Amino acid sequence: MHNPCAVIPVYNHETAVPAVVEALLARGVPCVLVDDASSQPCAAVLEQLAGREQVFLVRLAINQGKGGAVMAGLREAAHLGFSHALQVDADGQHDLTDVDNFIQHSRLAPQALVCGYPQYDASVPKGRLYARYLTHIWVWINSLSLQIPDSMCGFRVYPLAPTLELLDSVALGRRMDFDPEILVRLSWRNQAMLWLPTRVHYPQDGLSHFRLWHDNALISKMHAKLFFGMLVRLPLILWRRWRP
Repeated sequence: MHNPCAVIPVYNHETAVPAVVEALLARGVPCVLVDDASSQPCAAVLEQLAGREQVFLVRLAINQGKGGAVMAGLREAAHLGFSHALQVDADGQHDLTDVDNFIQHSRLAPQALVCGYPQYDASVPKGRLYARYLTHIWVWINSLSLQIPDSMCGFRVYPLAPTLELLDSVALGRRMDFDPEILVRLSWRNQAMLWLPTRVHYPQDGLSHFRLWHDNALISKMHAKLFFGMLVRLPLILWRRWRP
């Protein structure tokens, strides 16, 4: 069975999110919106969108961060009977013309996690771009492989069964550390991954909730936790990869 939807974490993106939902619905992709304790203007926009067919709304009373909102959306997607979930940012930075390609690859390889390999234009903030390279190195170390070329892009299609199995067994980072951590932990479980190039654009008037120093410190702490977790799991990780 391959029955995909989109999961969109939303925190005060009332200006951009309607166009994201419209683009996804136009491609036949149902949407699970996760209101991460947004302000009243954004909550009202989400309530209006939820009145449309194939749009579902989850409201979080307390702000959970991007990771917490995504995890709530993934659980709701499974509860609604979907088998796969396309994670999409609400700020309009992802190229939604790639949706059909990602869904098609997921349909052809339903057990795989289909991940976006970002192709940035000049709009990307330089501080975030340079910080990614340090994350790449730590992800390669902590995953014991080079199979994850970019762990920060949140444009990806999750097969829900193995993803929820992971979420039910370990406490993942709930903010900007979520995107890289879940890939490393899934790689420890020998999760199949496919990588597709996708254009990423940061709108000039877009609202970003990435806090340069705070979130980079959070991500650094996550890498340290994964490193020691990798050392403990080293024999099991290697056995899973090298067994016949």
